Amino acid sequence: MKVLVIGSGGREHAICHKLMESESVSAVYCEPGSDAISEVATCEGIDPLDFVSLVSLVKREGIELTIVGPEAPLVAGIVDFFQENDLLIFGPTQKAAQIEGSKRFAKDLMKQYNIPTAAYETFTSIQDAKEYIASTKGPYVIKANGLAAGKGVVIADGEQEACQAVESMLSGSKFGEAGREIVIEAFLEGEEFSLMAFVNGTTVIPLEIAQDHKRVGEGDTGLNTGGMGAYSPVPQIPKSVVTQAVETIMKPVAEAMVKEGRSFTGILYGGLMLTKEGPKVIEFNARFGDPETQVVLPRLESDLGVVLKNILGGGHVELSWTKKTVVGIVLASLGYPEQYETGTAIEGLSEVKGDSYVFHSGTKKQNEEYVSSGGRVVVIGAKGEGVKEAREKALRSLSTIQNLTNFHYRKDIGYRAIMFDDSSLFEYTQTK
Repeated sequence: MKVLVIGSGGREHAICHKLMESESVSAVYCEPGSDAISEVATCEGIDPLDFVSLVSLVKREGIELTIVGPEAPLVAGIVDFFQENDLLIFGPTQKAAQIEGSKRFAKDLMKQYNIPTAAYETFTSIQDAKEYIASTKGPYVIKANGLAAGKGVVIADGEQEACQAVESMLSGSKFGEAGREIVIEAFLEGEEFSLMAFVNGTTVIPLEIAQDHKRVGEGDTGLNTGGMGAYSPVPQIPKSVVTQAVETIMKPVAEAMVKEGRSFTGILYGGLMLTKEGPKVIEFNARFGDPETQVVLPRLESDLGVVLKNILGGGHVELSWTKKTVVGIVLASLGYPEQYETGTAIEGLSEVKGDSYVFHSGTKKQNEEYVSSGGRVVVIGAKGEGVKEAREKALRSLSTIQNLTNFHYRKDIGYRAIMFDDSSLFEYTQTK
């Protein structure tokens, strides 16, 4: 079959690459795509919010299945529009996508259906939010209610920092309309992990878990980003915990969405924390995670085209995975996640070979050479026997880039899994 992927980043590059490996897929299209994605898919540069042109492309080319990568088209109703045109599309409707589009909606849903998550309050008033902060103990987790490209969260240790975050969000200066309403929730302590699942109504099929590194600095310090790297599997999260998370979080929320008249189809992403009381929800997303997709899909051995079609059609789905570990490291523009420059040449990407790979997040071709066009530029990943070997391979591949001083990246992706080998050290960092 012919398949269309909506999006233009590293996540979509990884999806297109996996679909090209699928025997069930004869051709891959990607809109708007990118120069790098055009090496594995046909791209015309159609705006993901131009639903009319996308439907026209699907009908003209005889595309049988569309997969939506980013959240913005989902929240804008792309799935509803395709369904009105009797086209097969993998993703949640506009009503179901609210589980990501509104933090308040997601928290209220979890509260109503007793799905474990952090205690919270919502605010539209700066004064009310500040008074609440003054009455509680930190650390404080402050979230913009709407979509903020994965960066709408501030974790503040002290009251002053929390109040500054409240002011910048609710005034509209930080995230615009997305931050006009905020959620302040209790800080969850424990081990974080990402659990994605293929969902169709009450059918929930979990993928292998990953761990994302959101902070910009080594040792998980500094500002939150869209993600500086990820790895899969996560040895310090027992399989029993994953099973518990599926049974107490992923399946109940899918059932809750059906009861609420918002039946969810697509990828349900659970950002979870393993606390002393068990797994709890940090956030839900309505699509594949980024950069988790870039390390999870390379481990998938099943035909992705067949899997998606069977999920949509109610057929049998069984996922097969390699036991190898994948580590992906984000190469970012200097200054990211704040002000950064683009147009910087990336020299040496063609030297990344063997067990290593490159997925382009923010690049474009200029005079036959790739240059940066975003904050997160590429993900360089590698497979290995365990986190340590996979990370070493990824770092060796990174070293082939000749002008690394024009970028920044973390050298410690997967460090928590490596520390897990020394249980005393791991327990110390947990309590610290």
